[in-house]
Amino acid sequence: MKYGAKILLYNNGFLHAKTIVVDQEVASVGTMNIDSRSFRLNFEVNAIVYDEKITKQLHDMFLYDSEVSTELTPQRYRERSIMIKLKEGISRLLSPIL
Repeated sequence: MKYGAKILLYNNGFLHAKTIVVDQEVASVGTMNIDSRSFRLNFEVNAIVYDEKITKQLHDMFLYDSEVSTELTPQRYRERSIMIKLKEGISRLLSPIL
């Protein structure tokens, strides 16, 4: 957020897939996180799509998901609950082994 990123919190359940759409011409969709652990240890996959019709569908799905999401603002982040802050702290401690 500090550098202009817009963060959306999905309100319609849990969404694990990561999707990147570039110019509605090429896309990557899958479960893999973009970090060294996912690249080396986890058995997660992404598909690279060069089909414009499918890429447009992925783009449209993103727009729909955006409509059922809430933007995380700096104020809302500062006002998160003690329980969320505790979970974040524990996750940070455990992140090297997760």
